Parts: sequence; C-alpha cells; structure tokens
Amino acid sequence: MSVLPLVFTSGWASGINAYAVVLLLGLLGATGVSDDVPGALQRPDVLIVAGVLFLCEAVADKIPYVDTVWDAVHTVVRPIAGAVVGALLAGQHGSLPELAAGAVGGSAALLSHLVKAGTRMAVNTSPEPASNIVLSLAEDLGVAALIVFAIFHPLAAAIIAGTLLAAGIGVVVFLWKRVRAFLRRRRERRRGQMSPSGV
Repeated sequence: MSVLPLVFTSGWASGINAYAVVLLLGLLGATGVSDDVPGALQRPDVLIVAGVLFLCEAVADKIPYVDTVWDAVHTVVRPIAGAVVGALLAGQHGSLPELAAGAVGGSAALLSHLVKAGTRMAVNTSPEPASNIVLSLAEDLGVAALIVFAIFHPLAAAIIAGTLLAAGIGVVVFLWKRVRAFLRRRRERRRGQMSPSGV
C-alpha cells in the first residue's frame, strides 16, 4: 500500500502540532509498535528535543495572544516539519518519491497551520481564556488520536484529516469577519497608544 495517506495525515497533524507528530511517531517506532517509522525519528536526541518543544507548545498554545505569536513563528516551522516527516516516511516505505511526499506533507501542514492560526485569531477576540484552553486540548488530543490511528488505518485517517481540513477552512472563512474586526481594533488601540493623550 502507498504511504501517501500516512504522509498526508502526518502533514495535516504537523500543521497543528509538529512536535507532537515527531514525538508520537518516534515513540511508536522506538517501542516497536510500527515498522513504518524511519529511524531518524526514533533517535533519543530527536525524541528529547521533540518532547521539550512539545511541552513548550502545550503551555504557549493555551495562553491568549501568546498562541498567536507562537503560531506566527511556526508559520515556517510546521510546513518544514510536515515536509521532512513526509519525505522520511516515503524514504522508509519506498512507495512514493521523497520529493513528492515532502510536497504533500508540507502543503498539508501549511494549510492546516493557516486554519489553526486563523481560528485562534478569531477565538482570541473572546474576552475569556477558557475557549483557548479547550481548543488547544482538543487539538492536542485530536493530533495524538489521528496519528496513532493513521499507523494502523492510514487511508481512513487520511479521509478524516481531509474532512477536518475542509471543515476548518470553512470555519475560518466563516469567522473571517471576527478576525478582521479583531485586527481593526488592535490597530486602533495601537494608534491610540502612539498619539499623545490619545489625541
């Protein structure tokens, strides 16, 4: 069977939490649960770094506005991680050219990252922090569940990831008015702070 569904699912998940993907895949490979995980992801140093960065993301991702800054920084990191993981999976499996797998993984990661970042910007317009925490926990659990599921049922997991991606794009389009209003208020606040006596 082609490794493409696993590449797509890992790419989608990388766009949400790349460190969780690397950590989970590495642990699944290192513990012998799956033979599809490349050795590079199972190295102890990779697992330690991924674990530390996962903990950093777990905290930053639950704090309003800090999560937006974190997402902005990871606009480059997540697609690169998705591409690298995809290429490594293809190299391990041998059923898909590594360049093509990297393109699929990176593109899926970029799209899901943009959905996540857009959704978070909309959620940050809410005055209470609980929605951030709930959404972040749902993302973490969703990534973990889908990556584990993808190891055993890659095609079904890819269908779920594709459905979630399409639904996420729909939600971001729907919420875009809130995001624009949030950005407009932030610009007005900055202008008010820059002008003396608010004049």
